[in-house]
This record gives sequence, C-alpha cells and structure tokens, in this order.
Amino acid sequence: MGLQWVRLVNFPAAWEAESLVEQLRSAGLHATTKGHDTGIFGPGFSGATPRGVDVMVTSDGLAAARDILAAFRGTA
Repeated sequence: MGLQWVRLVNFPAAWEAESLVEQLRSAGLHATTKGHDTGIFGPGFSGATPRGVDVMVTSDGLAAARDILAAFRGTA
C-alpha cells in the first residue's frame, strides 16, 4: 500500500503550521500543510482561519513527528 499522509495536528493560523513543518523537514521528515480556508484576505493570508491548517506527515515519520510536536509546544 505504501506510505500514507496522516494529520499530525491542526493549528488555527498558517504561520504556526508552517513553522512546525519547517522543523519537521529540518529533521528529515516529509511534512506539508493542508489548509481548509484562505480567510477573507485571500491565499496569502497567514492569520487564523475558521477551520485552521493541518500539518500532514507521512505515516513512517509519525512517531518522530509527535516528539518534535511535543518539543515545539514545550511539552516534551
């Protein structure tokens, strides 16, 4: 079946999601964002949106991504 993209976390603002994605990528993990809305200001808007922005990782990196998420949130 291969690798699957799975949701790691949802952030209210795009800038938070992008910050975590860059940390995940720096650790060698495959990560991307999946936005649900673009807000009233268009696709370049980085503020909060009603449904937030998902951070997606591949299934093989989920455990490591959870550790990085905990450190990102300061709960590690």
